[in-house]
Amino acid sequence: MGKLYLVPDRTDMERVCSLAEDYGCAFEYNDFYAAGVMDDLGRQEEIIAFYGRYRGSFMQDTMHGAFLDVTIHSSDPLIREASMLRVRQSMEIAARMKLRGVVFHTGRLANFRVTSYLDNWREQNALFFKELAGQYPNQQIYMENMFDEAPDIMAGLAEQMRDVDNFGICLDYAHAMLSGRSGQEWIETLAPYIRHIHINDNDLVNDLHLPVGDGRLDFQEFDRLIRRYRIDVPVLVEVSGYEAQKKSLEYMTQHGIYPMDAKENNSAFTV
Repeated sequence: MGKLYLVPDRTDMERVCSLAEDYGCAFEYNDFYAAGVMDDLGRQEEIIAFYGRYRGSFMQDTMHGAFLDVTIHSSDPLIREASMLRVRQSMEIAARMKLRGVVFHTGRLANFRVTSYLDNWREQNALFFKELAGQYPNQQIYMENMFDEAPDIMAGLAEQMRDVDNFGICLDYAHAMLSGRSGQEWIETLAPYIRHIHINDNDLVNDLHLPVGDGRLDFQEFDRLIRRYRIDVPVLVEVSGYEAQKKSLEYMTQHGIYPMDAKENNSAFTV
């Protein structure tokens, strides 16, 4: 069964660490993707030292890498080089911390499906991330859907990267449900490639990061599909703050939402 992850809160570490211990959670750090941090080695070391006071080891933890304005596939060489630099800076931080993995976003224009653009996105990302994965063999690299309108383009990249052991898809289920496509389509299409999952709730219109169970997402369907396709990967409960995290974990426990123990009415499934 997949491991749970929480986003640590540096203003409330004692309670978050206690909650993480109760549920066996690791951490996914959201402190390192801003340019001001990536360009300030002293600030990075300060943050790492802070978390080190609470963590014996970071080896089970992950982090969110650079994603704002990151466009690996840009035809503008200056934008492309800046994007690659930010991704490499993220990987350097992860390597120093000996983190398990790093999450990046697709960075492409949603709903822009000109064939030449999509082919270029896939080819440029495949070239770059294959090289990057070889340079950082001890870190997993996860590509997360942001406001992508469908799963097929990500699946094409993942299939091209299938021989790269430390590359896979991070399915953000809340983002996927903003696309208007079904959970069935997203999970069925990406199932062979999913290595990490993010969940939170929303109103099916806006990316709200509500506690699980507080919005309109059908988490019974999410649970059914994840178990049907036998996806056994870590899950980040991507909500901020102790109260929202506790509420989400309690809801997931009560309703048997993956990776919690399945309730009896969810336990039988077929492919």
